[in-house]
Amino acid sequence: MKRTKIKDLLNSTEFGQQVTVKGWVRTFRNNQFIAINDGSSINNIQAVVDFTSTEESLLKRVTTGAAISVTGELVESLGKGQRVEIKVKELAILGDCDAEKYPLQPKKHSLEFLREIAHLRFRTNTFNAVFKVRNALAFAIHKFFNERGFVYMHTPIITGSDAEGAGEMFRVTTLDLENPPRSEDGSINFKEDFFGKSTNLTVSGQLEGELAALAFGEIYTFGPTFRAENSNTTRHLAEFWMIEPEMAFYELEDNMDLAESLLKYVIRYALDNCSDELEFLKGRLLEEEKQKPQNERSELDLITKLNFCLENDFERLTYTEAIQILKSSKPNQKKQFKYLIDDWGADLQSEHERYLVEKHFKKPVILTDYPAEIKAFYMKQNEADGQGRNTVRAMDILFPGIGEIVGGSQREESLEKLERRMKEMHIPVEEMNWFLDTRRFGTVPHSGFGLGFERLVLFVTGMTNIRDVIPFPRTPKNAEF
Repeated sequence: MKRTKIKDLLNSTEFGQQVTVKGWVRTFRNNQFIAINDGSSINNIQAVVDFTSTEESLLKRVTTGAAISVTGELVESLGKGQRVEIKVKELAILGDCDAEKYPLQPKKHSLEFLREIAHLRFRTNTFNAVFKVRNALAFAIHKFFNERGFVYMHTPIITGSDAEGAGEMFRVTTLDLENPPRSEDGSINFKEDFFGKSTNLTVSGQLEGELAALAFGEIYTFGPTFRAENSNTTRHLAEFWMIEPEMAFYELEDNMDLAESLLKYVIRYALDNCSDELEFLKGRLLEEEKQKPQNERSELDLITKLNFCLENDFERLTYTEAIQILKSSKPNQKKQFKYLIDDWGADLQSEHERYLVEKHFKKPVILTDYPAEIKAFYMKQNEADGQGRNTVRAMDILFPGIGEIVGGSQREESLEKLERRMKEMHIPVEEMNWFLDTRRFGTVPHSGFGLGFERLVLFVTGMTNIRDVIPFPRTPKNAEF
């Protein structure tokens, strides 16, 4: 008999029909009640076995984690907590599971423990919910851009350029590490390498994205990116996914409008299509918050917070205005910030970003016009202000609990200004000739941004550690599975 997904049966009212369900045992009570989950829903279905007419040797094999198949009649449940159940006529074990050795027992496990068995954590309710939401958000991103006529562009994962100029990149090589070929000066001769030059894993698809935008008008990339940053925080990964649209004829205002629309669209999609998962995660977060002191608890529950982002226009202000707010803020005056704000030009830290969002404005914030010194070479330069301060047309979107979730800018379209800036920052102009051609041949105002996908998933699920929203986290000293 063809199998039916549990998700479909939980909503069914066709009692009396014969159904077959295949899944994994979550619990088995009183030698009679089996809770089965097949991954299609965060909720289990109960199957009721007549233990008087079932072989004892078969019942002993119904253990937590075992894969089973049940066929029987769908009936209205008399028990609490479920509407339907299956009255079992046939029971088969598809895959045994040694209950003594199986690490997932019917009890609450810490997230730290589950990270150690990341290959099995998908079987828990928490990670069923998290990765269903992640799936919905990924689909919504493609849907958003397709509805607006953007072209999905696959940019290279192996690259010869450092888009950010930060230098924290993973090298890709086929050279013999024990005995690499060397030039006369003793340096490694990368001409002997597979690509004939030094190559790395990409930190961003932006530069290649710009090439495509200046032909198609509007493109986006959505792929893995890599940073060899030795950071063990709850917000950093060495391998993560980025959404990077690039748009010709867009100025900074257009860029901000698009980013705000995208964030609201995908949050709305998750609320509309993952209600069971978000309700579960909301409850999970409320339980977790009970362990915290009152002053550290969120004012809004998860679903209220998501709706709050949809209902409010994001606050837009310049970096200079933000510095004034932060300088005169209580945490700064009372030296409660770890990094005190004493002057214009400071690089804002997560604590500053979260203060602006969570305490001062109490809604998402878009900061613009940052000092040129703390931003990348490709950002459009503003005219110096009355005090001779140089800023660029950058924009960062800051979210509650996360800090920066989007970083972008209007790109510098002037060849002369871009070359000057690259020389100032010691970026090899000759190697970047392919990129500079976009400024030589039919240059136009254009803009783009990067949205860190895991940070988005972190926000929408209410999880607090970025390692819990990517299937197999890659972090310093950790590349398991």
